[in-house]
Amino acid sequence: MSSIEFSLDPASGVPTYLQLVHQVEHALRLGSLELGDQLPRVKDVVASLAINPNTVAKAYRELETKGLTVGRPGQGTFIQSTLNPVALPELTVLRRSLLGWLATADTAGLDEDGIVALFTSALRDFRERQAGSSARAGAGSDASEGVA
Repeated sequence: MSSIEFSLDPASGVPTYLQLVHQVEHALRLGSLELGDQLPRVKDVVASLAINPNTVAKAYRELETKGLTVGRPGQGTFIQSTLNPVALPELTVLRRSLLGWLATADTAGLDEDGIVALFTSALRDFRERQAGSSARAGAGSDASEGVA
């Protein structure tokens, strides 16, 4: 029995195989998949999602290429590496904070699409600021190295 059950969002615009890959990565980050856990068999995913077996195989190959899984002929696909999960206490605090933010967004009248758009925009701005800070810090250290 696998500890992950896949689902698809046909309106997301994300290719089906990548949706499966992302779900495994999220489960690894959240700690719901661990070393040695078995992913659902290809035929079980095909049956539950009504998708082409090649799509599932492509997702599993991508996970293997990333070094996250290993396929064992006749046995299945198993988690062989994890992503750094957030520790449970920190995850609980972050989740509580996020639920409060979501309640505020809901009260402000945002629907799910509006919430996703706002979050995505804020995340993009945050990443750009991080990249800018790193670039400035790198430029500052290079400039100071040449000063005697």
